[in-house]
Amino acid sequence: MAFYVYILASKKNGTLYIGMTDDLEKRVWEHKEKIFKGFTAKYGVDKVVWYEAHDKRGSAFRRERAMKKWNRQWKIDLIEKENPFWEDLWAVWNS
Repeated sequence: MAFYVYILASKKNGTLYIGMTDDLEKRVWEHKEKIFKGFTAKYGVDKVVWYEAHDKRGSAFRRERAMKKWNRQWKIDLIEKENPFWEDLWAVWNS
């Protein structure tokens, strides 16, 4: 089983959200459908722009917690290193 740390964005250089899950497709779908009425639903943060897989829940959890403390520019740099156009990876997976 894999565990994922992911970054969602409202748009390029928009509002960011960092999360962790063991079912990335399902979790992103939940964000897109606004299943939970929290931060991402309120601010329209539903485009998955970066993710990474981990073998262990603990390592994914630690990575998520560390990244949430990062300054905004570090998060943007991480996104743009692998996804320079901030493409919604959900659209890539489902095309």
